[in-house]
Amino acid sequence: MLFRSRREVVGIAADTLSFALSAAADTHPDEYLGVLRGTPASDLGVDADGDIVTDVLVVPGTESSPVQATLQSNLVPNDSHTIGSIHSHPNGVLEPSAADRSMFGKWPVHVIMGAPYESDCWRSFDREGEPRSLDVFDVDLPDPESFFDFTQADIDEEL
Repeated sequence: MLFRSRREVVGIAADTLSFALSAAADTHPDEYLGVLRGTPASDLGVDADGDIVTDVLVVPGTESSPVQATLQSNLVPNDSHTIGSIHSHPNGVLEPSAADRSMFGKWPVHVIMGAPYESDCWRSFDREGEPRSLDVFDVDLPDPESFFDFTQADIDEEL
C-alpha cells in the first residue's frame, strides 16, 4: 500500500551499509546525507516482520559542507519505502547533534557514520535520537532495475 502504516525497521543490508560508508569516505571532509529506503524482510528471504534498509537515495539538490548537510525535503519520496536518514559526521562523533535530533522525528531510523568510515564507525538512532539496535543482514539486494518495473494496474492498486 502506498501509505500503509510504518513497519518496524529490523536491519540494514550489509552491502547498503558498505555503500554508505564508502560514499561518506568519498565525500569527506564534507558531510554525506542520504535517505534510507526499505524492503520487507520477507521479500529478502529473512524470517522477520519488518523492513530491512536496502537503498540509500541521494536527493537532488543536497548541499554539504564540513559542518552540515541539507536536502530538499520536498524532493524526498513520500511513500512507505522511505524509512530513515543516513549522514556522516566528518569529525567522527557518533552522537546526534541538536540539528540532527530536530530532523529525526519524521522516520523510525537514522544512521550516523563517522570518520574513518570503517565497518564499525556507525550508530543507529530512533525518532527521539536515542540509540537503537540495527542488525546487519547479508542478503541479496533487489535488482535496481526492478524499481521501474510496474504497470498501470500496479499504480491503480496502490491508489
